[in-house]
Amino acid sequence: MSEQDNQKIIRWLFVVCGLIMVMVVFGGYVRLTRSGLSIVEWNPISGVIPPIGQEAWEAEFAKYQQTPEGMFINNNMTLEGYKEIFYIEYLHRLIARFAGLIVVIPLFYYIYKGIIPWRKSFVYLSIGALFGFQGFLGWYMVSSGLVENPAVDHIRLTIHLLMALFLLALTMWTALRHMQNFPPVINKGRGSLPYVLSALVLVILVIQIAWGGFVAGLKAGWMSNTFPLMAGRWIPPNLFTQFDSWWQNLISAPVTVHFVHRWFAFVVLAAAIGLYFITKRHAYSANVHKAVIGFLGLVAVQIALGVSTIWFSVPLILALSHQAVGLLLFVIAVYIRYEIVHTPIPERIVAQPTAVAQTGD
Repeated sequence: MSEQDNQKIIRWLFVVCGLIMVMVVFGGYVRLTRSGLSIVEWNPISGVIPPIGQEAWEAEFAKYQQTPEGMFINNNMTLEGYKEIFYIEYLHRLIARFAGLIVVIPLFYYIYKGIIPWRKSFVYLSIGALFGFQGFLGWYMVSSGLVENPAVDHIRLTIHLLMALFLLALTMWTALRHMQNFPPVINKGRGSLPYVLSALVLVILVIQIAWGGFVAGLKAGWMSNTFPLMAGRWIPPNLFTQFDSWWQNLISAPVTVHFVHRWFAFVVLAAAIGLYFITKRHAYSANVHKAVIGFLGLVAVQIALGVSTIWFSVPLILALSHQAVGLLLFVIAVYIRYEIVHTPIPERIVAQPTAVAQTGD
């Protein structure tokens, strides 16, 4: 592969990464404005064109009025009000379609031209297939709010979010490998503390983001507008009484989910501090050290945003900022992991003794 072709693929993959991030944040905006259930059908082709004319709009509005949200939450909504939430969700789906084209068209072109050899196309084809699967998951999530409950299932929402993170990580990892001309995975250093801790930080962060998805789906952010206390207590009552099994309370009881998400953030902070001190003791590249410092600083910012979101009862701008910073933390954590996986474990930095000139008699 020529350097020019390699640069084309790098730009393409990073554009895809950017589009994934835009879709995740815009998806949060859709959820916070209660717009996600406004379009009650999944029409990948014909859905590109919104309703045209009064009759078409009234027909679309009538479909919405038959949904649980239309009957129980927005039963007083006017047609003009419906148009507002419709266009938000319509734009969300339009961005998703555009992103799909940005993935598929260059992918098939690069394979057709031999820029991506067929025998090495698996990872790129996987990215394209996962984009299509993510579209299906999006509809699978939306459909859960169109039958009985006027809200999407929080488990499906979280699966949709985690799939977006996986797709982002895969695309970004592939782009970084192109940037460094496909460096080999370094076996030396596996099992070392930085190697293990960088993976652990990423896992802990994903767990925290998953519980953020549960919070979003259950609207658990409104369960308390005080911090650090909830209902006047450090540990609110009845954390594990809503459901029979403890694990179901852990992922489905709004108070419990909120409680776990607010305090698990400090587990992320502790892991970030540990990663900072461990990597600081080794001679990694300046980029790795800067990324770790940036990650630690952003974790502190994220906690401040989370607390502010609680105190001010989930205002739109703070909630979206909280989600965007969480996404940025994930990107940095993936980068740190990539660099450590592809870097031989450096020697520990030790203080050098001061040279003392010795003179003879």
